[in-house]
Amino acid sequence: QVQLVESGGGLVQAGGSLRLSCAASRRTFSRYTMGWFRQAPGKEREFVAAISLSGRSTYYAESVKGRFTVSRDNAKITVSLQMNSLKPEDTAVYYCAADPQVTIATMTRDPSPSDFGSWGQGTQVTVSS
Repeated sequence: QVQLVESGGGLVQAGGSLRLSCAASRRTFSRYTMGWFRQAPGKEREFVAAISLSGRSTYYAESVKGRFTVSRDNAKITVSLQMNSLKPEDTAVYYCAADPQVTIATMTRDPSPSDFGSWGQGTQVTVSS
């Protein structure tokens, strides 16, 4: 019903940058709040960033604030995650997520993966020392 496809993962040295993209259907893109999560080996999936329907509101995990930027591109029907000043601890599989009920404007704590109903398959990001 809702298909999300991530791309842009790869290997980068610490301090470098990488840009991830999440492609969605126009219906999903226009009606769903979009988010990014990540999961490292042996760890639970954790929240990274989220963006509202309009793209005017964003919310970031404290660990990536100031380094990562999430945005929407209406022309390409994609949500992007620009990652700068990457650290080895950023190494993980990054997942795009979507949900019609998550509200960014009133968000006061990091959302749980269970708050999002639709998920992509993930893209690997590896940051070397």
